[in-house]
Amino acid sequence: MASELIQRLVSLTRDLVLIPSTRDRPHDIVRALEFVVNHIEGTPGLDIDRYEEEGVPSLVIRPTGVDRPAVLLCAHIDVVPSVGGEEYRSQISDGRIIGPGAGDMKGELAILLDVFRALHEAYSGISLGLVVTSDEEQGGNHGMRFLFDTVGIRCGTAIIPDSGSLNELAVEEKGLLHLRIKTEGVAGHASRPWLADNPLDRLLEALQRLRAAFERLTDDGEHWYPTLAITMIRTPNQAANRIPELAEAICDIRFPSPFTSEEILAMIGTQLGKSMSAEQIIAAEPVKLTPDPLYLTVSEEITGQRVRLIREHGGSDARFLCKYGICVIMSRPLVGDLHSEREWIDIASMEQLHRIYHRYLELKLGV
Repeated sequence: MASELIQRLVSLTRDLVLIPSTRDRPHDIVRALEFVVNHIEGTPGLDIDRYEEEGVPSLVIRPTGVDRPAVLLCAHIDVVPSVGGEEYRSQISDGRIIGPGAGDMKGELAILLDVFRALHEAYSGISLGLVVTSDEEQGGNHGMRFLFDTVGIRCGTAIIPDSGSLNELAVEEKGLLHLRIKTEGVAGHASRPWLADNPLDRLLEALQRLRAAFERLTDDGEHWYPTLAITMIRTPNQAANRIPELAEAICDIRFPSPFTSEEILAMIGTQLGKSMSAEQIIAAEPVKLTPDPLYLTVSEEITGQRVRLIREHGGSDARFLCKYGICVIMSRPLVGDLHSEREWIDIASMEQLHRIYHRYLELKLGV
């Protein structure tokens, strides 16, 4: 028989998965945030502030009269849109919740919601806050960046369960560049290519040069070097027998310290040539974090396993906090197949992480 805690976490996660909170469904993002408010609203002694920038809403929940909580729990409600367009439902199989957004990061949000409410009900007025944003999958500029850079939200320590694992604490993340590479040509009939100027030819040649340049940077067996992934190639063309006048590609570039986005952009510029342009969509520098020894101690006591400090190839909202000297803790339950149709989160590890967070926060907040 599942424990009451597991039942709560599973129910909360599955309810959240049902809401298709993707960027192309802004009303459902608002609905998901209101779900969070409804779960918290009956807890006394809390102020709920709603923010919005460029149509991107966020929630900040803090104890009444506390502008700078000692600890801030941080999550994002948005999920990557489904390629297959499957319905936003979940199932339980082999001890896992399987469904879109279950592991990134609605299961983690369920843990934070339950811990947050339980601690505030047990210890009224504790210095513990909660932030939920809705654009992390798009770079976080109008969510976490806006809240910390413009609104001025601050805290002592932040917990962001969007990286790492149950016994792995992420302490370093690669930087990120999303680029749109474009080139123009002259349209024409495909039966007479000599009368046209096909921009796709130049684009493909440039992408090959870029790929070769990044391959020369490989230097270890752990892939801790800059990488380039071509994620989209497109034209406005709708006819198979027409040469287009415009072609573009979207590239996802990840790079570790000591590389910088400026250095990576300069290298890309040398490969593209004058006939092409590179538009920066998202840019973020590499992140290095310092773990809280208390969290390591609590995690090892509850799991019985030593915590490994790891490096992550992906990025997170942690980059917007650490530049202000905020200690950021990044661990999460066991998850897998993220951003796929079979995304999952392990239920037993959800319960363990809940226990870790609950005990750590009691000790950290002195209650």
